[in-house]
Amino acid sequence: MNKALVCYQFTKYDDISQLNRFIKNYQKYPAGTNHELLICFKLINEKKFIKLRKLLKHIKYTEYIDPSEVNDYDFGSYKRVAQKYSNRPIMFLSSHSYPVVNFWLKKLIKNFKKNMLIGTTASYESILSSLNIKKFYKLFSYLNKKLQYSKKFNSFPNPHVRTTGFLIKGKDFTSFIKNKKFSNKEDCWMAESGKNNLTSFFKNKNFKILIINSDGEKFTEKNWEKSKTYCSASVSKSIISDKHTRKYHLFTNKKKQIIRANVWGKIL
Repeated sequence: MNKALVCYQFTKYDDISQLNRFIKNYQKYPAGTNHELLICFKLINEKKFIKLRKLLKHIKYTEYIDPSEVNDYDFGSYKRVAQKYSNRPIMFLSSHSYPVVNFWLKKLIKNFKKNMLIGTTASYESILSSLNIKKFYKLFSYLNKKLQYSKKFNSFPNPHVRTTGFLIKGKDFTSFIKNKKFSNKEDCWMAESGKNNLTSFFKNKNFKILIINSDGEKFTEKNWEKSKTYCSASVSKSIISDKHTRKYHLFTNKKKQIIRANVWGKIL
């Protein structure tokens, strides 16, 4: 297998503290396997680059400057990285994601084979099913959105790998992304959890799709909630932390129960 590429995304919309946190955790928790760290910079001006390069001077990495002059979100950048490194297994990480266990990459790579998509978290949640009306006078707006979303998203259960951290071969990701355009957040939601999302695309191609937790255990779709990697009632076993996993742990127990019901369909 070709050496794995870890692709971390950082854009002009991100705070330097996010990059600093990623670097600290990247250095704190050894990946456990040979790899190349690529930091994808997007829409960064030269003044900010000076600060970023000073921050990164003590770490070995490959600098990739995304040529896009518009914001086509993480998926747009991932597409160009995947095209450039088509024969490499690529671990994509969003700007607010970072490792939280030792040998995090090794635990993923040792399970990675041909025709495979590996995620660090997953969900059964449906944007369509989670829609609710908060005020009666907004009923028409709610019904209209419900109609529009029904064309783009499946009802619960809507199993999908969350794209804050996932591992896939470059050319495989390119086969999914192709000519997709990302002009707003809804386009991104559709790529992650819409009717023709990343997970369903590769399910239809008979790819093996797994979630790996911090114990190195692997879970197929029917057992994703048992991985305890996302919105779990007990201790988290996530390999990668992202902003939504962190927010969840700050909620009250009552709020956590509501979220778990939306994510997994039951109180776990």
